[in-house]
Amino acid sequence: MQNVDLKKPEFKRVSNVTWEIPETFKEGMRVPVRVYASEKLLKEMDLQVFDQAANIAMIPGITKYSFVMADGHSGYGSPIGGVSAFDIHKGGVISPGIVGFDINCGMRLVLTSLTLEDIRPKIKELTDALFKKVPAGVGSKSKLALSKQDFVELAESGSKWAIKKGYGWKEDLDATELNGIADWADDSKISEKAVQRGVTQIGTLGSGNHYLEIQYIKPENIKDSAIAKKWGLFPNQVVIMFHTGSRGAGHQIASDYIQIFLKVMERKYKIKVNDKELACAPFNSNEGRDYYKAMGCGINISFANRQLILHRIREAFSETFKKDAEKLGLRQLFDIAHNRASLEEHEVDGEAKELLVHRKGSTGSYPPGRREIPKKFRADGSPVIIGGSMETGSYLLVGGSNADDTFDSTAHGSGRTMSRTRARKTTNGKELFQKMLKNGIYVKSVSWSGLAEEGGESYKDIDEVVNSVDKAGLSKKVCKFIPLANVKG
Repeated sequence: MQNVDLKKPEFKRVSNVTWEIPETFKEGMRVPVRVYASEKLLKEMDLQVFDQAANIAMIPGITKYSFVMADGHSGYGSPIGGVSAFDIHKGGVISPGIVGFDINCGMRLVLTSLTLEDIRPKIKELTDALFKKVPAGVGSKSKLALSKQDFVELAESGSKWAIKKGYGWKEDLDATELNGIADWADDSKISEKAVQRGVTQIGTLGSGNHYLEIQYIKPENIKDSAIAKKWGLFPNQVVIMFHTGSRGAGHQIASDYIQIFLKVMERKYKIKVNDKELACAPFNSNEGRDYYKAMGCGINISFANRQLILHRIREAFSETFKKDAEKLGLRQLFDIAHNRASLEEHEVDGEAKELLVHRKGSTGSYPPGRREIPKKFRADGSPVIIGGSMETGSYLLVGGSNADDTFDSTAHGSGRTMSRTRARKTTNGKELFQKMLKNGIYVKSVSWSGLAEEGGESYKDIDEVVNSVDKAGLSKKVCKFIPLANVKG
């Protein structure tokens, strides 16, 4: 993915896992770029990552640094694994390209009272049931028949809409960021096309790196036994993790507002960006506020989508084990997103500032006491879910003591090292299926080509990524999960 036309930065080493690119790297940079990664991961990043992060460092209102996390790789306008905070009282902007197209895409982790021994005999039956219950793949459609009015209501009330309709438990809200609702959402700010694209997709996984995985905890993979016990984790426990977002509706909201911002950004607000994919508007402008409210709808659509999927998971487990979901202990541990712009207060040079923190392919990692943390976790720090590839495992962490350095942000996953096109050319989906089966991982996928895109070789080393953010103190390890079965789009 290296581009010979791009300039290679001169990195200043701040620590073993922290690197800085000075403002002199590109003309117009207002702040340096900071990268949190091991030396190995830094060398694996394509040059466009640093070029994109430098472009963001030129945008009005940016504060302290333009950040790249350990899983960083180039994306649309902004690196995936990027973090940037804008001072909204000093011309700070909001940008769909720095939020991400799949608004509020995120991870949900669900516990069970089952053990590895309980699940082994039923793993194929259970995975097949999940595959039937949760539609996956490009253009997958919901099993839920929603009216336009239903969709508009859930776009303003998120998980609360789903709970009210009977698709979940009230306690799920207490284990979800924002308690499952962006209360500033305004459905009048999203287009008819966004509604049309989203109304048939609630309760669906989608494609790409979205997945639903059954995992377990090896005893030696519990790294913080006190937190693990407090949060309900135990050796050989079976858990479920899934990754998806706002699907077509979120993509349309982003597309709509990029076009709106391109029309007004330079002409009306005199803002110039190095890349039109970073189209933006001042947060305190009519256009900026409209997108923020529309993004809120995308957030709620995402929460409702994951809530419906959790409901279907509970149904599949209940039907497979012939027991109520409550008796099987299918309790949500946490739901955390990684494509969002959040209004937060942070201390900058000794002064409290109201900032709009953009996290694209990066996760909130709040230390104990932050108001962003749901009350049940506030004394511990926020749970952080970092998904790996379907061959390698995933992690649960907790907000770290140095998270303030990155406006309380950390990595979100492994991060790709290979394009999907290249992965399809170099990996045979059927052979990958057999390899994973031999290694004790059963996969149910919509297509062989979709499976080929997501093999472990397409991603960075998840252990290396997590070790980097752990060493930096951005988030601390609680435990690692090992895959048993995977539903793929």
